[in-house]
Amino acid sequence: MNKIGIDLGGTKTEGILLDDNFETIERKRVKTNQEKGYSSILELIKNLVDDLRQETNQKTSIGICTPGALSRKSGLIKNSNTQCLIGKDLKTDLENIFNQNISIENDANCFALAESKLGAAQDFDTVFGVIMGTGVGGGLIINDQIHNGRTNIAGEWGHHCIRPEGNSCYCGNRGCVETYLSGPALEKRWEHLSNKRQSLSEIIHNNEDNSLQKWKTEFLENFGLALGNVIDILDPDVIVLGGGLSNIPFLYEEGKNLVYQKVFSDQIDTPILKNKLGDSAGVFGACMI
Repeated sequence: MNKIGIDLGGTKTEGILLDDNFETIERKRVKTNQEKGYSSILELIKNLVDDLRQETNQKTSIGICTPGALSRKSGLIKNSNTQCLIGKDLKTDLENIFNQNISIENDANCFALAESKLGAAQDFDTVFGVIMGTGVGGGLIINDQIHNGRTNIAGEWGHHCIRPEGNSCYCGNRGCVETYLSGPALEKRWEHLSNKRQSLSEIIHNNEDNSLQKWKTEFLENFGLALGNVIDILDPDVIVLGGGLSNIPFLYEEGKNLVYQKVFSDQIDTPILKNKLGDSAGVFGACMI
């Protein structure tokens, strides 16, 4: 049986068709257009799966990785920064569309699973996979298995508080990591400091601006504090960074040093690695579930 994985992202959605050996048969990427609402996302997934199925004459499993998670209480999507999904019965709606079982998992869990099996975290037993992009998420893999936790929120480091009176978050709390370490949050902070509206990549290369050092210092301090907390609680064998911010070179030296300064231990050598599968890790993870 071939495998279809769908990575439902905030800005783009990617689909992939794999064979039993996880070799790629076909892949396709389209804009999510979440502003068009939930019904548009259902149609997008249907069209993407239909297109991929045309490339095989075998039956296919379907796995979806999505921002947020399925509530174990209601079966509905919760905790998603793609807010039109919140409170929706995505699993049932897709199963009705395709008339087959659909597996759904948090996008960071899929990322971490793929990196643990095929990417940077192979041969490590306890893997914490980090996504820092439009939002901030995390996935925990223990002995090759996703650890979801009692209420399906294990790894959600993006919504632990690092600044009690800090930035407001869509979740209703203040000071969440996501309000400091997501791409939009960092761009917003840069605009406040410099009065310039620029993309993250433009900011990183803006060496002549006097505001850069303050912006970078704050960024690294928050990165160190947030991931240092994760290491204190989980003590993983490895941390793998994913999402757009994983391409920032200074996170792997200066950032790692700030993390190490925050950890409560006489020995700290936790590897903090860049992903190997790029922004396609999610679709591979979606196939694996």
